Order: sequence, then structure tokens, then C-alpha cells
Amino acid sequence: MKIFSRMYDMVMRWAVHRHAPWYLAANSFAESVFWPIPPDVMLAPMSLSAPARAWRLALLTTLCSVAGAIVGYWLGYLMFDPWVLPMIKQLHYEAHLATTQAWFARYGIWVVLIAAFTPIPYKVFTVTAGLLQMAFLPFVLISLFGRGLRFFLVAGLMKWGGARMERRLRKSIDILGWLCIVLAVIFYLVFKD
Repeated sequence: MKIFSRMYDMVMRWAVHRHAPWYLAANSFAESVFWPIPPDVMLAPMSLSAPARAWRLALLTTLCSVAGAIVGYWLGYLMFDPWVLPMIKQLHYEAHLATTQAWFARYGIWVVLIAAFTPIPYKVFTVTAGLLQMAFLPFVLISLFGRGLRFFLVAGLMKWGGARMERRLRKSIDILGWLCIVLAVIFYLVFKD
């Protein structure tokens, strides 16, 4: 099934839309607080479609993502009991929260760096950092470093690959899409408890 190639074509059309940077900024901010779609999904095609703007887009993504992380931190710090905890209970995510707290206890500030750079849901760690009253300035600095490293890497790879990479990606996007789904299911099955 060619689901991913159709989605890819649609995203590439959106990537050149005149409001695309605003959509990227909003997605980057929201993903650090509650939104499930990572900014890379927009950043990569936007950097491919406009390589001259790749660094600017990476900076925009980083700053908006860290701004969202700050909101997530303060939600955890100030509003955990009245707002966040009821949502966690409603979604039956108590075990996930316990796992995240255990990771914070084991790895300290480094867990924020790992979550900021990897596909692990960053929003969980921003809220938990606030809940555990992690020192704010180190949280922001580690977030800037981790998110910046990730987004500048994505933009740089797209800028470097350019049109040649776009053609290759278009040819193999369906295989890559299904592979990502399989890996996500495996990751879920391994780490669900």
C-alpha cells in the first residue's frame, strides 16, 4: 500500500506553503507539552524544499520546542494535581509516570537530554521535570542543547542531501514508513511495562 508516499506528497506541498513556518513553530511548541506529532515531520520536508532556510528553520523549531518545554515544566511544577494528574488517571498512564520518575531518579538531568534528542515522547519528561522540581536553568539549558542537536542534525542532513535525497526518500518512503510502524510496535511491546 502506498499510504506513506501519498502522505509524503501532501507534506511536501505543505512544506512550501507561505504559512509553513508558523505551522512548524506551533507544532514544535505543542509537541513539547501535549501534541503527539514530532516537529521533524515538518522540519525535514521544509528543509528539503528550501535548503537555504534549513538552519533558520532548525533554530525556529528548537526555540519553539524549548518554549513549549518550559510551559510543560511549569504545568508539572504548578498544576500537576489539578490538571495533569486527572488526565494521567483518565488515560491510565500511572505506570508510565512511575517509569519516568524512576528514570529521573536513576539518570538525573541526563534523562532530559536523552528525551530531548531521541524519539521518546519529550512532553512526558518536561512535565515530570516540573513535577519533580528539577532545577529550572539546567532543565532549559539541557533542553536547548538536546533539542538543538536533534533539529539541526535533521535540517543539516536535509540541506546536505538536497534534491538527490528528496528523490531517494520519495522512492523508499513507503518501506521506511512501514518499518517505522514495526519499530514503534516493537518499542511499545518491549517497554510497555
